[in-house]
Amino acid sequence: MKIGFCVVNFSEMPLEQVTKLAADHGYQCIEIPSYQDNGQVDADELLKGDNAKKLNDMVKNHGLFISAISNHADSLLVMGPYGPGTDNICSGTKEEKIAFGTKSLIRSAQLANALEVPAVVAFSGIENFGHINDWPEPDGWKYEEEQFVAKYRPILDKYQEYGIKLAFEPHPNNIIYDTQSALRCLEIVDNHPAFAINLDPANILFAGINLQTFIDCLKGRIAVVHAKDCEIVEHNMMKGGYNMYMQDGWARLDRSFRFRIPGWGSVDWKKLISELYLTGYDYVFNYEHEDVLMSRMDGVKKTIDFLKPLMIEAPYEGRTDKLFTK
Repeated sequence: MKIGFCVVNFSEMPLEQVTKLAADHGYQCIEIPSYQDNGQVDADELLKGDNAKKLNDMVKNHGLFISAISNHADSLLVMGPYGPGTDNICSGTKEEKIAFGTKSLIRSAQLANALEVPAVVAFSGIENFGHINDWPEPDGWKYEEEQFVAKYRPILDKYQEYGIKLAFEPHPNNIIYDTQSALRCLEIVDNHPAFAINLDPANILFAGINLQTFIDCLKGRIAVVHAKDCEIVEHNMMKGGYNMYMQDGWARLDRSFRFRIPGWGSVDWKKLISELYLTGYDYVFNYEHEDVLMSRMDGVKKTIDFLKPLMIEAPYEGRTDKLFTK
């Protein structure tokens, strides 16, 4: 198990500068972005000549490796929403947005293959998240599922062709947002071998879902984990609930939950890491900073200090003495 660093934590800084920062503070790998206009990585340029090799060499020279590729922004447009709210990602018609998101996701698979990175992290998107309620459209969720199969099955086939996992991050306003929706989407694409999950424990916890249950149900499909915590603010929960009104922003005092750095929220990290390891996960925890209370550099220092002692380095050897035979 290794501790990684999402370079978009410092999206205003050049990639090599952030890579050095991560290495200097003890992180072991990085997650890089591939969506358009991310400010650090140009996927099209990296796919030319030996540019991918040069990037890998740069990262290796700092003693790190690339653990995952993030395509959170562009991938959303495969399923939507397609209204003016996503014009900042791609302005255009519904069809143009779908084509843009699809092309970007497939390009990310090509880049992952060139960089020898096992997974691309993405949002699944959804045209109308209101379809989680069957009123007033009883067939609304059926429509969303049909769209998921039609749009993602060809993408998953491409990912399988390139030998890459498409790791959906469960999140509200996506068709994959909890345990049941993740299992259902896996089922309707016939348990596609390229279908995977990026587990962000904060997103799962603030939805009111038990983390260990999610891990057990999706065992074998979790390809990447984000190191992000969520503080359940119990004295506000009775007022706002898990899906509280949030027009005034993430930092409002009376929120029922807050995203935090690992160790400053309600995630039981020892239980989380243990359950992941028991179900076969032995890869990375990529630190993602969305803490509204402390600086990014606070997070850089505190996250590595908190997580490093918790990483499992080797499995139990078993006992062979007279009392225990296994």
